[in-house]
Amino acid sequence: MTTPELPEPVRRAVVAANSHDTEAFLDQFTEQGIVDDWGRRFEGRAAIEGWSDREFIGVQVSLKVTGVTRHGDEVTVAAQVGGNGFNGPSDFAFTVEGDKVALMRITG
Repeated sequence: MTTPELPEPVRRAVVAANSHDTEAFLDQFTEQGIVDDWGRRFEGRAAIEGWSDREFIGVQVSLKVTGVTRHGDEVTVAAQVGGNGFNGPSDFAFTVEGDKVALMRITG
């Protein structure tokens, strides 16, 4: 998968999700990283892992990137989501701090 427009930690997170590699996905977040899934917030590695096991990598998510936009420090990845959970278009807005993801906010 080639995603040259993405900051490296975002690219690695997308690759890890598509590879169903939970550890690599979690490794992309800061220590206090947050996933905000339509207003439901999961903060820290253990909380993100629990969410992912139930609703993301644990249901064999696939993300086909369809677009990338940038607004200041935020990079939004538009993707067609597949797998055994939610299927359909979604936006993933990433805030990057250094070489890690501080926030991944999922919206429509």
